Amino acid sequence: MKFGELLMGQRFETASYRVTKEDIIAFATQFDPQYMHINEEKARQSRFKGIIASGLHTLSISFKLWVELGILGEDVIAGTGVNQLRFTKPVYPGDVLYVTTEVIEKRETKTAGEVTLLLSSFKNDGELVLQAKISALVKK
Repeated sequence: MKFGELLMGQRFETASYRVTKEDIIAFATQFDPQYMHINEEKARQSRFKGIIASGLHTLSISFKLWVELGILGEDVIAGTGVNQLRFTKPVYPGDVLYVTTEVIEKRETKTAGEVTLLLSSFKNDGELVLQAKISALVKK
């Protein structure tokens, strides 16, 4: 969608994605090798009582789901920011994530438009696990 087609308050919901233990460990081993993501024994002894996904992994899955929805498609020029990122609940193996986005701000520039979306990621029962404001330049 081009900048002018996006409406304030417009909402979108993505498909879902099941998080596996193998995915969690593979991502964390490469990008966030902390014990709660890669060491089952230590993770079981932690406050989480098991392995959890890295927040960065959750953000990556969430962004993947949003992009795959295809709303901005080839009209997106570039991302401009991720602000007020919050990880609100842990994500465990077997959790199923889905994302909603809402257009919360639009600003026109000379050559494009900048749109800000409230990206909210939920698991299984509708429990919020991540929220962020993401912004991008979009063709007019």
